Amino acid sequence: MPSTASALKRVLFVVSNLVNPGPAGFAVGYWLAELAHPYWTFQQRGWTVTIVSPHGGAVVHDAMSDPEGGRFGSAADFLSIGFKRSSRMAPLLASTDRLADAKVADHDAIFVVGGLGPMLTFADNETLHRLFAEFHDSGRVAAALCHGSVVLLKARGADGKLIAEGRQWTGFCNLEEDAVDKAHSTKVQPFRIEDEARKIANTRFVHGAPFRPFAVRDGRLVTGQQGSSGALTAELVIEALKA
Repeated sequence: MPSTASALKRVLFVVSNLVNPGPAGFAVGYWLAELAHPYWTFQQRGWTVTIVSPHGGAVVHDAMSDPEGGRFGSAADFLSIGFKRSSRMAPLLASTDRLADAKVADHDAIFVVGGLGPMLTFADNETLHRLFAEFHDSGRVAAALCHGSVVLLKARGADGKLIAEGRQWTGFCNLEEDAVDKAHSTKVQPFRIEDEARKIANTRFVHGAPFRPFAVRDGRLVTGQQGSSGALTAELVIEALKA
């Protein structure tokens, strides 16, 4: 069972491995701020964060998310710069544990990090879908950020229903996909979360302004819209764990 409300919590972060090349011809992985900001939020509370990836081993952030030269990175994002340069974080990112070895009982919440890679590494990952559902079904908190919310298109609870059914949630929206495609003059993703979400009966996919912090909590399900929403999404996880 999850640890008591007064105890320090344990959060499992799921991060995409690198796919090289991605559909648009360049390497894709996880979004730097989507790992750095929530990681820092939980660490500041003294909570334990474990990072896993589908294949284990090294994980690499999307080049465009790098605040030092990336097209969508912010030069003012000192937190992500510090995270990227940290000698303490480097070995953790170079040798993540395998997703398949993660145990629900060892954690209070799961936090699926987005980026450009998850649309390839998470979309059809049945191991991740089952794990996400197990966290939710067991009374723990299940969270997904940006393209990480692609898991909600297929993750089903013990009742056989999609966790997204009848729920309010968010993720990288079409307006943001348009901006990324325009920046690269090509279609970057194989499909879009918002388009697929609209096909799910009784679900309520919502979003805020493009590239602005936006996150929603529906019970034990927490989702964030994009890289600007990492800290806010983490705060909603903290709120849900207190409930």
